[in-house]
Amino acid sequence: MPFTKEQIDIWRSLPSETQVIEFKEAKTKYDTKKLCEYCVAIANEGGGQFVLGVVDALPRPVVGSNAFPNVIKAAENLFEWLGFRVDVEEVPHPNGRVVVFDIPSRPRGTAYNYKGTYLMRSGQQLVPMSEDRLRMIFAEGRPDWLEEPSRSGLAAQNVIDLLDTQTFFELRNMPYPSTQALVLDRLVQERLIDFDSRRGYTIKRLAALVLAKKLTEFPDVARKAPRVVVYQGPSKIETKLDAPGSKGYAVGFQNLVEFIMAQLPQNEVIKEAIRREHKMVPEIVIRELVANALIHQDFRVSGGSLMIELYSNRIEISNPGAPVVPVARLIDGYQSRNENLADLMRRLGVCEEKGSGIDKVVMAVELFQLPAPDFTTTHGRTVAVVYGLQKFDSMGRQDRIRACYQHAALKCVMREQMTNRSLRERFGLGEEKTTIVSQIISATIKEGLIKPDVSTGGSRRNARYLPFWA
Repeated sequence: MPFTKEQIDIWRSLPSETQVIEFKEAKTKYDTKKLCEYCVAIANEGGGQFVLGVVDALPRPVVGSNAFPNVIKAAENLFEWLGFRVDVEEVPHPNGRVVVFDIPSRPRGTAYNYKGTYLMRSGQQLVPMSEDRLRMIFAEGRPDWLEEPSRSGLAAQNVIDLLDTQTFFELRNMPYPSTQALVLDRLVQERLIDFDSRRGYTIKRLAALVLAKKLTEFPDVARKAPRVVVYQGPSKIETKLDAPGSKGYAVGFQNLVEFIMAQLPQNEVIKEAIRREHKMVPEIVIRELVANALIHQDFRVSGGSLMIELYSNRIEISNPGAPVVPVARLIDGYQSRNENLADLMRRLGVCEEKGSGIDKVVMAVELFQLPAPDFTTTHGRTVAVVYGLQKFDSMGRQDRIRACYQHAALKCVMREQMTNRSLRERFGLGEEKTTIVSQIISATIKEGLIKPDVSTGGSRRNARYLPFWA
């Protein structure tokens, strides 16, 4: 169906460009190399539209474009250059000619490249696809690693001996069945185990990882056990403790969190002339970050496991694999690498609804006025760093900018907006620090992480701010 003026106006009204639509002014012409790169990147993200003749900044006026006057020839050229079909249409608009490139999604298990470079979008930029992302694409259509067998040829009693079925039913808030057969039937219904009359029972890797009484009884998943390492000071020079986990993720989760909390140093806080001792970070931060790391790790990365490293001034929680969602979008975005695991862990009460974990972490950090957590990727791992209590004057420039962005993002997902006042309250600062907070906001805008809300009309008194993606 041909695109219409009304469709163009619907796209223009979107609050932000997405992974699947891109606007360019291109009044007279547009670079064909850049066009090919965008077609490849958008196809790799699932397909979408590339639109010429519309300014990419709100309110996105239509300015018209004379680029690619022969749209049929343009489509033929793109097919020759790219090897896949892109439909090209020109749409008459009252304010000028609009050219729409309608880009299909890549086939399942295939990634497109342009001159040998696999491309994807990252914010406003086109970047080469990470090895982690390419592995995920090429693995599409292959059996889910978690669905593959861990141990097979088992008798009914073997399954009961290996899996903590009692805790499974407790976490599901279900009465424990009266017979062994009913217990196993339930696990079959949950697709955690399989039964064959000739070969007996098979325990899937998902069941082993989540319910194992001892992970060492499952050699193919034992290396995926979480590991807690405690250091003497702020570096790795002296190790106090190195303890690998032994139980399945769900049945051992509460004990793992309690063990970590027991190792954390105390912060001394004085409020209302009363001296109190608090752990370095609140328990909810540990719970959510550990659950997030367990669920979103890349199980196909060999030799890697979840690491919880405790230092005197911070906690680092890392898991194998780069995140599916860019680190800057962890607060508002959700896409699970292991949907079956995520769903099971939610049903067992280890985590809650989709995408709420990082929101809770940032909210708790703000409530306790701790430095903003730092989410990064390095050496094929996703790393979350949470810092202990630190006075505002001791925070570095990047710490303050990161806190400003996360505060704006958190406000946005709560259907609120950041102001100078709300950021001051986040830092625990009085009104006399308004100018300093304004400088932090300006620096964060320059970093491209937040933007002013234009709907306030430019009033400094009523200024509100949004994350860059809003």
